[in-house]
Amino acid sequence: MHTTAVSPESVADRLRVDDAGARRHRLTRWFLVGIVAAGVALALFAWIRRDEGTDTRYVTQPVTRGDLLVTVTATGTLAPTNEVEVGSELSGIVKSVEADYDQRVKVGQVLARLDTTKLEAQISQTVAALAAARARVEQAEATEAEARAQLARAQELAALQLIAASDLDTRRATSQRAEADRASAAAAVAQAEAALQAIRADLAKTTIRSPIDGVVLTRAVEPGQTVAASFQAPVLFTLAEDLTEMELDVDVDEADVGQVAPGLDATFTVDAHPDRTFTARVAALRFASQITDGVVTYKTILYVDNADLLLRPGMTATAELVVKHLTDAVLLPNAALRFVPATETATATGGGGLVGRLLPRHPRSSSARLENAGAAGRHQRVWVLRDGQPVAVPVTVGSTDGRMTEVVGGDVPPGAAVVVGTAARGSGS
Repeated sequence: MHTTAVSPESVADRLRVDDAGARRHRLTRWFLVGIVAAGVALALFAWIRRDEGTDTRYVTQPVTRGDLLVTVTATGTLAPTNEVEVGSELSGIVKSVEADYDQRVKVGQVLARLDTTKLEAQISQTVAALAAARARVEQAEATEAEARAQLARAQELAALQLIAASDLDTRRATSQRAEADRASAAAAVAQAEAALQAIRADLAKTTIRSPIDGVVLTRAVEPGQTVAASFQAPVLFTLAEDLTEMELDVDVDEADVGQVAPGLDATFTVDAHPDRTFTARVAALRFASQITDGVVTYKTILYVDNADLLLRPGMTATAELVVKHLTDAVLLPNAALRFVPATETATATGGGGLVGRLLPRHPRSSSARLENAGAAGRHQRVWVLRDGQPVAVPVTVGSTDGRMTEVVGGDVPPGAAVVVGTAARGSGS
């Protein structure tokens, strides 16, 4: 076994070589880190400069003077002003149907007839029972006359003491029973007469007649069909009294019902005539509420003139109820009330410096716009350009139609340009 001796000079040289390699490695690593950091800094600087150097152009619209219609939107269905359902109180087989869809009918006109065979037999039976009852009355009257005569003779004999007192009592009781039998027979006659009248009334009801002058909207019966009137009368026909005058039943949201009152004008459209707008008038506003999927609405009745018969019952309509009509009012676009300059947004979010740009934060521009658009007391502000920069101008606003808003106070006369948004210069917006 051979052992090689290592001198102290060799060990020192090897350590110096390793130390020099480590230093070169660290230098290389820091050099690369420095290059990456410089690249990131340059990119961030370029991004900031690009954002700050954007040439912003403010979009303006003029304040105008004109009319403003404040409306409430509601949907509903058209219906006749007087709709009558014609049914049958009797059960039976339909013998004939004498009215059809869309047919105009008069009061008393025959719409349908039921089979009367069973009722006619009942009438014959009741007539016979009435005749028998009347015969029993005659028989009872004869018996009563006989009993009275026997009582009279018994009273004469009793006055002469020729018969016993008990015989007189028997004759008196017999006379009273005969009188009661005659009254019972007379009551049976009245009962038979009432039964006959009831059956004849049912016989008259087998002829279904129109209760109004109108138009047949629906017919739910056919000849040969069996009508079963048990707990309620089955509906055979539905009649509309006059289709030239109709009503539109709409549901007004609880947030808008305070602005609605009878007498207001309204317009509405239907899908059947999309190019035409119909006029209406608010006739009534119901106090009872309706709750559908948690939404509270109130039924509102609109009167509709349908002289040209273009509208039909059941059509769905979208109505605009005019709750306020302003003339010659100062108007500004609603976009001007929602606009907030970027400088205001940056101030609200804590500054626009480098740290503020780099640190994450919640966007505040939307909330700032909402605060500006919904300020308490209707006191808001709009922005006008002075020396190319937006300047806030306080205004007091009134009614709005969702697109334009009435200005009731503030230094924004008609013709003044208010800022509604921004656009990059050269974008063509």
